[in-house]
Amino acid sequence: MSPLEKHLKRRIALEGPMTVAGFMAEALTHPKHGYYVTRDPLGADGDFITAPEISQVFGELIGLWLAETWLRSGGPADAALVELGPGRGTLMADILRAGRMMPGFTDAVSVHLVEASPALREKQRETLAGHAVTWHESLETVPTGPTYLVANEFFDALPIHQLVQTDRGWCERVVALQGEEGFGFGVSPGSSPLVPLVPPHIREGAEPGAVFEVSPASISVLRQICERVTPQGAALIVDYGHPESAVGDTLQAVRRHKTADILSDPGTADITAHVDFDTLSRTARESGALAFGPVTQGALLTRLGIEIRRRQLVKKAAPAQAQAIEAAIGRLIGPQEMGTLFKALAVLPAGAQTPPGFEDSE
Repeated sequence: MSPLEKHLKRRIALEGPMTVAGFMAEALTHPKHGYYVTRDPLGADGDFITAPEISQVFGELIGLWLAETWLRSGGPADAALVELGPGRGTLMADILRAGRMMPGFTDAVSVHLVEASPALREKQRETLAGHAVTWHESLETVPTGPTYLVANEFFDALPIHQLVQTDRGWCERVVALQGEEGFGFGVSPGSSPLVPLVPPHIREGAEPGAVFEVSPASISVLRQICERVTPQGAALIVDYGHPESAVGDTLQAVRRHKTADILSDPGTADITAHVDFDTLSRTARESGALAFGPVTQGALLTRLGIEIRRRQLVKKAAPAQAQAIEAAIGRLIGPQEMGTLFKALAVLPAGAQTPPGFEDSE
């Protein structure tokens, strides 16, 4: 039995069943034994791969998007270029390289990475050697001022609560001890205090047994982002999820690129859930910001010029390299790959013009 499993069982024995959000937070970010704290989860030798690791084109286009929104908002000096959950630093490296194409952009911004994992911070230092970078445990310590922020596959790892429609109302799914060795799911005896976060049309019309996922952590982070990008700035959120709030159990664990048991060997698998972009958009508007999208990742990258960039790269590449480029870009925008499942949401200050790639998406 691992130290984290012992810790979780002891906690449940003392305090009673814990929420899915509590279990998820411990499994991913326990300060000593959490999944993200103890390893580099990315790449072929890890558990999953993200868009920046698939092709440099993803980061280049995101970099140009950030530079263009910076220019459109007046090109402020002393701006913060922020990434939440920066992985190995690959995306930020590509952003900075592409950002040099916009005169003045890289000189005007200071780079801030919000990363809690010591293992990933070391990878980021290697990737971004030669760049001045400041690391933060949370967004709260990033300096205030004009902020241009990107969060790629960040929100999917924030803890969620699962509410279940029962004859007692919307109750909370919990993790309890099961037998002598394992964990199991159960349901709280009373209604959850988080019921107000369930949209009225879902709260009143869901069938018995329906599951609705809410993420107070995501709402909190989105509100912080809105405070940062107003009155000057922009944020781009890219993740997998659904454009409208809906019932469904999307919690999943991944180990070695394969689906794993969520409750088995906590701390050794990535645990994520689909992002509710409807809730994020609504939160942005309630915070006084503008929300554009969501649009699919395929649509965004196509509108930003991925096909032009593909042709440029293929033209200069050897046959084997050209084939790899085609496959990578197909993975990013293909409807059966990441192109449809992944969505993008832009958050800008009130009064801002529609950002690139989000035309007709307000």
